[in-house]
Amino acid sequence: MEERWFCDLEPSKRWPHYTRANAGEVLAPPASPLGQTFVWDNGTFLGWRDGYVRQGYFTEGEIQDARTETGGFFGGFFYINLSNVRMQGVRNPAVTIEDLDLAFFGDHPDVPAYEEHPDDVNEDLTEGILAHVGWVMTLTEWPEIDEAKDKTTALRANRPDLSTLTPEELVERARFLQPFLIETYNTHCVAASSSGIAPGLLGAVSEAIADPTIPMRCLTGLGDVDSAAPSYFLWDLSRTVNDSEELTDAFDAGINGLLERLVTSDSEDAKGFLSTWGDFIFEYGCRGPNEYEIFSDTWETRPTIALALLDRIRLQADDENPAGRHQRIVESRVSTLAEVREKLAELGNDELSGTFEASLNAGNIMVFQERTKTNYIRVVNEIRVVFEELGNQAVSDGDLDNQKHIYMLTDDELETYVADRAAMRATLEGRYADYEQLQELEPPFFIKDGVVPPLSSYKRLGSIGVSTAETGEVLVGVAGSPGSVRGTARVILDPTDPGELEPGEILVAPITDPSWTPLFMAASAVVVNVGGQRSHAVVVSRELGLPCVASVTDATLRIPNGASIEVNGSTGEVTLL
Repeated sequence: MEERWFCDLEPSKRWPHYTRANAGEVLAPPASPLGQTFVWDNGTFLGWRDGYVRQGYFTEGEIQDARTETGGFFGGFFYINLSNVRMQGVRNPAVTIEDLDLAFFGDHPDVPAYEEHPDDVNEDLTEGILAHVGWVMTLTEWPEIDEAKDKTTALRANRPDLSTLTPEELVERARFLQPFLIETYNTHCVAASSSGIAPGLLGAVSEAIADPTIPMRCLTGLGDVDSAAPSYFLWDLSRTVNDSEELTDAFDAGINGLLERLVTSDSEDAKGFLSTWGDFIFEYGCRGPNEYEIFSDTWETRPTIALALLDRIRLQADDENPAGRHQRIVESRVSTLAEVREKLAELGNDELSGTFEASLNAGNIMVFQERTKTNYIRVVNEIRVVFEELGNQAVSDGDLDNQKHIYMLTDDELETYVADRAAMRATLEGRYADYEQLQELEPPFFIKDGVVPPLSSYKRLGSIGVSTAETGEVLVGVAGSPGSVRGTARVILDPTDPGELEPGEILVAPITDPSWTPLFMAASAVVVNVGGQRSHAVVVSRELGLPCVASVTDATLRIPNGASIEVNGSTGEVTLL
């Protein structure tokens, strides 16, 4: 393999610092060439740029290369442009760089220091930025993203029978879908970038009343979180399984071949399950691990991933119903809001009381953030299934050995490829072999000053020696979701293989995305290696009423699988018992 991946980008000279923080939630593995160039370079990055400009943080044309000045791909891995993100702290009077860094990194020791560039400060933008902040602080509905939900759902409902399309028609279908990436990521950028406003406002309130737990307690139980919806569906389906002796026996026999076995059954239980399962896949099949990457399988393209989650959920007792959990956290939030309002009234500070009420409106953006992400992911999956079909046709015709080799193409090679599929076979096989090597590497957490280390300097996954935490040791992270729980730690590295996770155990994971959410229902608390106060693990833990500690460095390596631990989501501490 060369010292650089063949479709790597050049770092920005204007904004030269990059980070894998939060990028791991988006793209944990290296990106496939087609995923990078088709989905990101010529789609997502453009929507990201437009979202930044829309919020007032940049002037039209200031971001000259959206591919590297919003994010970037180096060594095949996705990075967020940290220098660019920090412009929100520089140009927005309501946010500081320190606030942003805390949300992204917690107390990570290697965060590059901010150094001012002559063009960073632009007071002409202040009025527009403050207008955007004002919009967020009054936000209770966002019709635009509800319309986008209808539009992206229609893409799925009106999907043609892909197996009847020619290779040329499949590429044409993918080209038709590409602009939807720009549109949906525009709104997702707005939501994600704005999600730090509510915690910042609540931070001022918590300082005034001397209670640091206020931000997280006020932002729990918001409801209607899109990434939690599949979990509620799977919960109901798990009760159906438990109520049926036939279905229970089928799951006990193993999930491999489960659907095929049920298809051969004439029982009403089997038919009912398969019908409901079809509804689940239609509605939520776009979700899956690493769902931003079209190379990765989703619940639709590999249903056993979701069946494995359902197999864990069915072990839960009926009284662990997530709707009940959510209701308890909603009641706790209502109580917290009353408590804060009472304390603010005692202070007699009307301005601070107004800030508090505005922060509650601003908190809605966290719910909208999950919706905008879901809208975008629907589009990504529609593109994925097109290329899966293109790859499968090539295998059937003898032009590829593996349908996944199709993802070794780049965007600008697609039309050439379908004109003569056999001509690129050896090239794609060679790229795939190199891509498999990339997946064994650990990318640096930061790229500083635009200096990208050569691939030969990357460490191999699992090669970094880390000491195991001992009894009595306290690991400190970011307080994510309130509450304290003691239990057995279950270290899970891959949501497609939930292993021995039993009801009530504490999920310890590297990082989570929506494909992990069903496992939250089988857990009593969540600990993740990486993630800030706005990360997926935190948002969903608050929705489900689970204590959560994020940004516990090397938690999956330091916490022994099966160890007894205490998770305090209010203080951000994980104690080995």
